[in-house]
Amino acid sequence: MKRRQFLERARLAAGSFFMPRLAFAEAEPDRKPNIVTILVDDLGYGDLSCYGATDLKTPHIDALAASGMQFSRFYANCPVCSPTRASLLTGRYPDSVGVPGVIRTHPQNSFGYLSANATLVPTVLKRAGYHTAIVGKWHLGLESPNTPTERGFDHFHGFLGDMMDDYYNHRRHGINYMRLGNKEIDPEGHATDLFTQWAGDYIRSRSGAAQPFYLYLAYNAPHTPIQPPAEWLDRVKAREPGMDDKRAKLVALIEHLDDGVGKVVASLKESGAYDNTLVVFVSDNGGQLDIGASNGDLRGAKCDMYEGGIRVPMCAGWPGRIAPGSHSDCVALTMDLFPTVCEGAGAEFSHEVDGRSFLPTLLGNVQPPEERLLFWMRRDGGPHAGRAYYAVRHGDWKLLQDGPDQPLQLFHLKSDPREERPVKDKPKVFALLRAALQNHVIQAGAAPWQKESVTLPPIEWGDAPD
Repeated sequence: MKRRQFLERARLAAGSFFMPRLAFAEAEPDRKPNIVTILVDDLGYGDLSCYGATDLKTPHIDALAASGMQFSRFYANCPVCSPTRASLLTGRYPDSVGVPGVIRTHPQNSFGYLSANATLVPTVLKRAGYHTAIVGKWHLGLESPNTPTERGFDHFHGFLGDMMDDYYNHRRHGINYMRLGNKEIDPEGHATDLFTQWAGDYIRSRSGAAQPFYLYLAYNAPHTPIQPPAEWLDRVKAREPGMDDKRAKLVALIEHLDDGVGKVVASLKESGAYDNTLVVFVSDNGGQLDIGASNGDLRGAKCDMYEGGIRVPMCAGWPGRIAPGSHSDCVALTMDLFPTVCEGAGAEFSHEVDGRSFLPTLLGNVQPPEERLLFWMRRDGGPHAGRAYYAVRHGDWKLLQDGPDQPLQLFHLKSDPREERPVKDKPKVFALLRAALQNHVIQAGAAPWQKESVTLPPIEWGDAPD
């Protein structure tokens, strides 16, 4: 779809929900924007200064938010990592594309396998003339055919796996998952610095190219292990002498990440690409409280179906298109980025997606509010024994299960934003949401999340009693 067409469609939509249409003139309507999506790992809703943190400084992410639109009700598709990434790249619910849980090295602890039928955003954008790249953490497959260049990206410089056991040696379970394309590499340096440098290298390599680019930059930070460079930790401790060591380390890791984001934006400006680039910044799930994270006033944390596990910081800037200093309380999910990015790029697709574009909201145009049924789920091992748990939302009503052994509880988010008072006198609402959830579980169950050839090791009983 040409940009002139989708802007006109947005202008004709009824029911504006946030701000008046921008007064920007539509310059060069056929010039496609570059797109940079920055995904960070386990950054809590309350761990940016633009989201209310007072004990850390994130000037570069704050500047990105101030340059465009900041969202107050943006959600990850899952309270853990791989599923959210699957949704970002496919526009689908993660369990609908075979990724209900975290993809890991060992098959007995891996709960996802990206469906061969899933179409990823680089495939769609390449058809629209884009060069596509991923820098950083992939986490959607460790081997062929589920590697980035086999799933649509032209360029990959990063890490195939999940978390790193060390930010400096970049191993997971002793395995080196660092790659340039399909070639194993063993670079030196802190992973955040490496990903920042590689993103800048890619941006500079596209300088002067007629072809627009899509860069998906996925940092490991601030996921555990909490390993900030020493000088960044020293700086935080000098500034905040009363801060406990656990919090100080996380703050330093976040501030170091913020510096990297600033360098990436600087690369866009230096290369001349910035004025025609849509930049999106978002976290993959909520913060992990036991390592010092903050999710603001929200209940819960990473792995939880409460708001603290799934509501995340998100902002987007696009010079001349998104009004500086704008805010939105639009409810949107990671899967919505797929159609939003494609519409912004004028890239058409005909296959089914679960997300909906919020580009009109970004551009300040009218967009009808849509009280969709929204679903979250997670499947994992350990204490969950491979079982799944869920949440479903419609409007301000949210039905959640915060673990497979926990009961379903109904909350009304507008009157109870901290989800502290389960509603017990609305059986019809409860039943309707539960029925909707059941339908979703049945539909998503058609997508296998295991590799068919997996052989699990036998259980070691040891000295178990009779």
